[in-house]
This record gives sequence, structure tokens and C-alpha cells, in this order.
Amino acid sequence: MTKPTELKGSQFLGVISSLALLLNTLFWGVFLYTFIILRLLLPARIAEKTANPVITSIASVWLGGIMWWINHIYKVQWDIDGLNRLGKKDWYLINANHQSWVDIFVLYKLYHRKVPLLKFFIKKELSYIPIVGQAWWALDFPFMRRYSKEFLAKHPEKAGDDMKETQKACEKFSRVPTAVMNFLEGTRFTQAKHDQQQSPFAYLLKPKAGGLAFAIQALGDKFSALTNVTIYYPDGIPTFWDMMCGAFKRCVVRVQEQAIPAEFAHGDYQNDPQLKKAVQDWVTEIWENKDQQMAELDKQYHS
Repeated sequence: MTKPTELKGSQFLGVISSLALLLNTLFWGVFLYTFIILRLLLPARIAEKTANPVITSIASVWLGGIMWWINHIYKVQWDIDGLNRLGKKDWYLINANHQSWVDIFVLYKLYHRKVPLLKFFIKKELSYIPIVGQAWWALDFPFMRRYSKEFLAKHPEKAGDDMKETQKACEKFSRVPTAVMNFLEGTRFTQAKHDQQQSPFAYLLKPKAGGLAFAIQALGDKFSALTNVTIYYPDGIPTFWDMMCGAFKRCVVRVQEQAIPAEFAHGDYQNDPQLKKAVQDWVTEIWENKDQQMAELDKQYHS
């Protein structure tokens, strides 16, 4: 694996970018909170038809400002291939490798205003971030509560609760076209995590198939395919602060649509060993191909 280069950016630009992001968030946050309160006051069915679309529009405009900044101030060079299936009246199950918070902005670059607003699986702890956390809640982002092995040893009755929450959250998406985004690795790649896991992949952590399987089962046949996204940073993996400072200059993205076996939408992933193995084997094959693709891109840009 090629060693990442040291990314260089402007600390001054980082401060200006932070202020711009803060002001953009505070401005739209006022409108957001207004409609969140309205949503809480209205009956659920009425709120779904009135407040929810406005909340989605506010989030879309907020994201549009950020994407304008990335494209016109940072002037990132994009190399994108395979982005073919687009449309706001379809359901999307999107999977990508995870290396940095910047990945989220890359995915919005690909899909913002081209498909239904992306819904990420979010760690429960992040729901407490001011404005943004409440926006995620109002937009029905699925929140995941990860329990440690130590906690589960003391509270075995909690085992499987995170998957149940995933399934419950995804069931909400059956009513309107939705784009569900899942990072199969469950956490950002670092060499330390890679070594600790003894991952068999050179560029990836081990995938966790459970969340993906539950999303497929919750939405049945709504998903026509899995959208498999590979993100590669030729100049090294940028941090969020690197991006804010303008050090994020190039990004390569490859997109592939992969058929989801019909049997995955039925059955019981958690209690059916054969189904579980079939899903895990399918995910492993996807990950092997992604790892090879990362290796080829690494060779292409650093040979």
C-alpha cells in the first residue's frame, strides 16, 4: 500500500472555511428548528406531508452551499466513472469504503440533488451535535447504538438491539423513495485498526454485513441493486481539517451497480445460518473486488 503524502493547505483558509460553514449552518438552523418544532406539534401523518419535505429542502440548500464551496473555493479535481443510474423516484442502497469524514462530502458530490437525499447510518452519540444532530433526527437518519463486548457481557439481553433499530429505521423509508448509505466497515480506516483486525484486505477493514442485510430485508424489493462506490485519494487520505484548509485537491471515484440476490430480501438473517453465510460470502466478494480496484488505482497514480 502506497504511503500517503503529507497534505499541505492554508491554515488561514481553514479558519475562513470554518466561519463560512458555521454561518451557513446557523442561518439555515433557524429555519430548520422552526419546522422541527412544527413537526413535533403536528400529527405524524400531517407532519410527514408538510413539515418533512420542507426540512429536506432546508438540508438540501445547506448542503448545496457546502458543495459550492468545495467546487469553487477548493477547486477539487474529480475523476468519476460509472455514475449512471440516477433519479429521484427510485430507492438506492449505497455502500462505500470509509477512510475519512471527507467521504461524506464526496458522496454528496456524487448524489446531491440527483437522487433522494442520502440517509447515512449515524452513531447514536453524534445525535447530540447542535443543529446538525437535530437535522439528522428530523430527516429520519438511522441512528446506530454500538455496544462494546464488555457491555454485552454484562447485559446479554441487549445483543441484537442495534440491528433491530436499523431495521425499524429502514422500515420508515418504504413509504417514499430513499437513498440509504452504509459504510460496511462500520468505522474509518486506519492502519492501526487494520493491524488490530488482522484484515485480509490491503486497503480495507473487514466488512460488517449485518446492517446491509437488515436494510435489504426491511425494504424488501424496493432496492433494484446495490450501488457500490469506491473512493480513492491519490494525494493521501485527507482529514476534515485538511479539506477545510484546501489541501483536498483530487478524488477518484468508481461506481458499480450490483444485483442484489432476490432471496436476501426474505428470510431471517439473524437466525438463518445459510442466509447469513450467503450474505457474508456476497459481501466478501464485493470487498475483494474493491480491494483489487484500490490496488489498481494506487498503481495507476503512483507507479
